[in-house]
Amino acid sequence: MSEILPSYVNGQWWTPESADGAATVRDASTGEVVTRVSTAGLDLAGALHYARTVGQASLGELTFHQRAVLLKQFALTLTERKDELYALSSRTGATKRDSWVDIDGGIGVLFTYSSKGRRELPNARVYVDGPVENLSKDGSFLGRHIYTRLPGVAVQINAFNFPVWGSLEKFAPAFLAGVPTLVKPATPTGYLTEAYVRILVETGLLPDGSLQLVSGSVPDLFEHLRLGDLVSFTGSASTAERLRSHESVQTGGVRFSSETDSINASVLGPDATPETPEFDAYVKQLVNELTSKAGQKCTAIRRAVVPAASVDAVIDAVRARIEERIVVGDPRAEGVTMGPLASLEQRDEVLRQVGKLEAAGGEIVIGSTADPDVTRADGSRALAPEGAFFAPLMLRFDDPNTEALHQVEAFGPVSSIVGYRTLDEAVKLVAHGGGSLVTSVATHDPEFAVGITERISAYNGRVLLLDRDNAGTSTGHGSPVPHLVHGGPGRAGGSEELGGIRAVLHHMQRTAVQGSPEMLTALTGVWHAGAKSNPDGRHPFRKSLAELRIGDQVVSEPRTVTLDDIELFANFTGDKFYAHMDEDAAAANPFFPGRVAHGYLLISWAAGLFVDPEPGPVLANYGLENLRFVTPVSPGDAIRVELTAKQITPRETDDYGEVRWDAVLRNQNDELVAQYDVLTLVAKTLAA
Repeated sequence: MSEILPSYVNGQWWTPESADGAATVRDASTGEVVTRVSTAGLDLAGALHYARTVGQASLGELTFHQRAVLLKQFALTLTERKDELYALSSRTGATKRDSWVDIDGGIGVLFTYSSKGRRELPNARVYVDGPVENLSKDGSFLGRHIYTRLPGVAVQINAFNFPVWGSLEKFAPAFLAGVPTLVKPATPTGYLTEAYVRILVETGLLPDGSLQLVSGSVPDLFEHLRLGDLVSFTGSASTAERLRSHESVQTGGVRFSSETDSINASVLGPDATPETPEFDAYVKQLVNELTSKAGQKCTAIRRAVVPAASVDAVIDAVRARIEERIVVGDPRAEGVTMGPLASLEQRDEVLRQVGKLEAAGGEIVIGSTADPDVTRADGSRALAPEGAFFAPLMLRFDDPNTEALHQVEAFGPVSSIVGYRTLDEAVKLVAHGGGSLVTSVATHDPEFAVGITERISAYNGRVLLLDRDNAGTSTGHGSPVPHLVHGGPGRAGGSEELGGIRAVLHHMQRTAVQGSPEMLTALTGVWHAGAKSNPDGRHPFRKSLAELRIGDQVVSEPRTVTLDDIELFANFTGDKFYAHMDEDAAAANPFFPGRVAHGYLLISWAAGLFVDPEPGPVLANYGLENLRFVTPVSPGDAIRVELTAKQITPRETDDYGEVRWDAVLRNQNDELVAQYDVLTLVAKTLAA
């Protein structure tokens, strides 16, 4: 694999005509040449144009659910061929466990967004946000917020440490939103990104232009960006600041988000003394974050903040666990638990940063900066200067206010430990990091957990509370999950990645739309009161999804409520709340004129009024939503129900879909009694 690493642009694989000036990428353990990287002669402007035209068109034909189904197919394909990715991943310095986090973690993101997309988004191209705003007395003028996809390209600039997960965490929500991706991986590990892209291309399932790959540098990228494009950057804070200041971002309307280096903290609670499960969980997590991916994680623990009385105990416990469990070496060798850094250049950079920490007063208490003996691929133990190996290292700071402790990041298996004496001091130390992706707190004391979380949350994108109850199930300090926000304020970039459907909406524009019920119904695919309805005489429960239309309606005959009905329901259900059974007590209640019917009696009656009982395309009623009781119903009042097809959502992989019905109960005076949504499952076609 020593030839030029190809890019995938304009629907085809591309390599430069010459290798002159190409960067050389080496195996992190052996120093052997893996590949060369160059973009000399690549038409970047053409690739962006291809995404904005061909990619936008192909993705625009699909609904959210259709894109979600494709994400699942991508995940299944990568799962089938992940052994190929694991083999390449070992060349980056990743152990099997590291590769699992990167490769299986990335595949898990695809599965998650596929599932959330089908559960939480409509089978449509427009996403409706929030309730209807009535802007006129007669209901003829309404307002709603909608999300529509951005018309440009999502440019994703990724770091070297997670070449699969780091890419797929950005690709999945962009794809689900319907925005084409152009991914630019970091040079040292870009060959692993190229491998997963090649696998997806080979499926033939990628919509044209939906995913492009640029293997190499893009120095003039921002000159080609425009309104409607967005950039998601992962890397150093200094590079992010430089990119953010570009004119295309400042005045050109290009959206820019960044997830950058972060001086994350992990706090040991005062109650978590050495004999407690929380102390053990804290040490285990600290060592894991120190050594996982050789510490090359933006979420790694850089500052161990512990009670001053426990500093020595934590150091001793961390040292013992490292000696017991950590074997540094070639990831392909049996028994190795921590591989090298990604490159010799990265190792040298870590050494420089450790030197800064030492110069600021940090004392090395675990490990050293000397080249370690490592396990080679053949199982022998020796120095390996050709590999980017670095042993786990911890520094101790006696002065908690040392600036370097909170500002200098050695992006490797390096952490610093510092003591605190009060809650106020612990909060101050966390905040001193200038904004972090994550802080974890190991404690079994709810008072301490609440006190510190309320005060440090503003400085973090995520807070993990670790104790004996979740230590065995927690995903850990350094593991973002696609359901929750990954990002953080201040130094951490000030942006958010992942976060469930929030990440999808990041690739869309929120717009307020005002209009008549008819127009908003047409735009959103959701029926609005006041729009045309269709009580055509054929009960809508007799219609399959193929026949049913938004606005199809059934209006029932009225039914009168008697005192006997109320008492029968009370005795049958056991609900003898005084408002239904005691005239004087009910009349004394400011909400009721006297005894009134149970709300659930009315809902039960409503079902009897609108249901068509014979077998047909309606398969099941599986819920009610947004139920509100508005006007009390007294004995002698009559109720009727209007049931209108509000939203129709076919399921892409099933022979049925969901229909949301607008149910409205009114009394004999046409006053609103109750309103809610009925959810049913309906067959796509009538049974033969």
